Amino acid sequence: MILRSVIMVVVGILSSASQALRFELQSGHTKCISEDIKSNSMTVGKYHVVNPNEAHPLPDSLKFAVRVTSPQGNSLHTAEKVETGQFAFTAAEDGDYMACFWAEDHSPQIIMTVDFDWRSGVQAKDWSNVAKKGQVDVMELELKKLYDTVTSIHEEMFYLREREEEMQALNQATTSKMFWLSFLSLFLCLSVAGIQFWHLKTFFEKKKLI
Repeated sequence: MILRSVIMVVVGILSSASQALRFELQSGHTKCISEDIKSNSMTVGKYHVVNPNEAHPLPDSLKFAVRVTSPQGNSLHTAEKVETGQFAFTAAEDGDYMACFWAEDHSPQIIMTVDFDWRSGVQAKDWSNVAKKGQVDVMELELKKLYDTVTSIHEEMFYLREREEEMQALNQATTSKMFWLSFLSLFLCLSVAGIQFWHLKTFFEKKKLI
């Protein structure tokens, strides 16, 4: 069971740490992509418009704007009328970080293709530069990658445990509220039924039917 949990964590890290996408962006529309990032994790992103005709330069109409925000809505990166760009920051808090792309309205409508590569954690490191700066051999580089991966797994397991405890606390609080709400509803129903019974009894007594 523990081995299965570790495998799930590894798969989660490898799938969420790197997010390479290619999507279409229409003029006058917005496309947003979210990434769940832990605090103190390094994250980098690169984006560019795919040239539909490599033989010719990219037309000025194929430009867009981009904005990256934190879970609290703080702006971390903005760019307007660009065809390529990149960003990098260290997450200050846990949560979903949002990258939104939009293109100005154009007539006739234009559809552009955007490549977006978003990496965080271990995947955000430039290992080629690490190897050059440290003058390490292949084996040592692989050990560095393995060490950082194990560290990420360790941190991810603690993070998932904290999230589980938060969800359990939330479920308990919700269950407690539902219990008192059900008790109050039952009390109100019985009170209304008692008042109706008393009213009908008084009415029939006045009419001398009982």
